[in-house]
Amino acid sequence: MRPFFYRGRFIFIPLAVAAFLSLASFVVMNLWNFLMPVIFHLSAITFWQAMGIFILSKILFGFGKGGHRGGAPWMRNRMAERFKNMSPEEKEKFKEKWGQRCGHGRWAEGHNWDSYTADAPKATEQA
Repeated sequence: MRPFFYRGRFIFIPLAVAAFLSLASFVVMNLWNFLMPVIFHLSAITFWQAMGIFILSKILFGFGKGGHRGGAPWMRNRMAERFKNMSPEEKEKFKEKWGQRCGHGRWAEGHNWDSYTADAPKATEQA
């Protein structure tokens, strides 16, 4: 049974990806054609245009990793770079502000802030 699974996965995985992409494109097309022409007076789109919109949105906004770590990779990298360059006082101030903005500290408490500083150069190495 094991050899079949290893041979079968090369067929199953591409088919599963194609099925998911087709289903997502179908949903995007129907939502667009139901909402956009009425709300914004735009024209209806085809299945292939919906697939293009879906793929473009995934490229621009990221594929997400669930929770608060989703979003565009360029935005996460930018935020991590800004956090690395902050002084300890600025980092604490930043954590407090985000704690207030994101549910009174629930997000800030569960976030691994040290992951941003692990690769940051030391102050003595910068000079």
